[in-house]
Amino acid sequence: MKSKITLKQIAKELGVSVSTVSKALSDSPEIGTVTKTRILEFAELNNYKPNALARNLKNQRTNTIGVIIPNILNPFFAKVFSGIEEKAIQLGYNVITAISNESLVKEKQMMDMLNNGSIDGFILSIAEETQKNQDFKHLKSIMDSGTPIVMFDRVAESLKCDKVVVDDLDSAIDATEYLIKQGAKKIAMLSTIDNLSVGKLRFEGYKEAMSRAGLNLDTTLLVVESDTDKFDKKLESLIQKHKVDAIFAVDEHASTMGMKYAIKSGYKIPEDILVIGFADGVWSKRLTPSLSTVSQHAPEIGMRAAELLIDKIQNEDEFYQPQTIVVKTELRHRDSTKR
Repeated sequence: MKSKITLKQIAKELGVSVSTVSKALSDSPEIGTVTKTRILEFAELNNYKPNALARNLKNQRTNTIGVIIPNILNPFFAKVFSGIEEKAIQLGYNVITAISNESLVKEKQMMDMLNNGSIDGFILSIAEETQKNQDFKHLKSIMDSGTPIVMFDRVAESLKCDKVVVDDLDSAIDATEYLIKQGAKKIAMLSTIDNLSVGKLRFEGYKEAMSRAGLNLDTTLLVVESDTDKFDKKLESLIQKHKVDAIFAVDEHASTMGMKYAIKSGYKIPEDILVIGFADGVWSKRLTPSLSTVSQHAPEIGMRAAELLIDKIQNEDEFYQPQTIVVKTELRHRDSTKR
């Protein structure tokens, strides 16, 4: 028996998106006359019959959103999720969570699994491998199918969807300038996330602040390495071979290792060396000395992302314009910068 043709097959044969086929068959004014006629004629020729059950399911809401997080062990993502869940519950929605573990393949698998009528939309921060490969085809395909996506922190600039980010560039400038105002000139910049968009922005902020202060960029004071074992070795070598009076670390691993090797090499914090890190997990308050950080207000990021997605789900607007919300960071001073 010949199988029935589907929307996806029509889209593939005609070289258009599934969303375009669906809208054309529904006589949507969004689709041009020529394209609409072409799709309708092809559907009729192939005896396409809409699946009434599937159509009814699509028109109903599950009141559930899917959240894809790269790394649940990272306190930042855990705090963002707490904000998402809090706001979702307030608005009458359930949350299904999946972890990509920084894998492009797993991210695709999780999204395909959930995008089968289980959820009304996605909130996600892109996996490291996805961003490194700049492979966003699966995300575009899901949006084309009519499922809305809101991205946070790590985003794909090329995709037209709602995004919630922090002012990574400006906050890195502010943190570096603070170190300079305290008299620091030999400022080491540490990063294990330069392959991520947020890491690149924070590095740019550091360079901009150094340039504004008339300080030359000393490449011997940079440790930019995604492999944490290699990073640790390079950092230890830097601390032992060069006189450093401040550290600006753009991620948690870099922050803690920066303090560890500085203390191990005989530096007193903050008397000999100042340290500022990114993110604001519980550990930053419990370290000795406590670590000054750029706080990203993670729960607020989560709440804003949930608000955007649920508003999009409940108020379907064919002329909707995606927006990017920028959440301001805060430099929290603790013992590592208090002289």
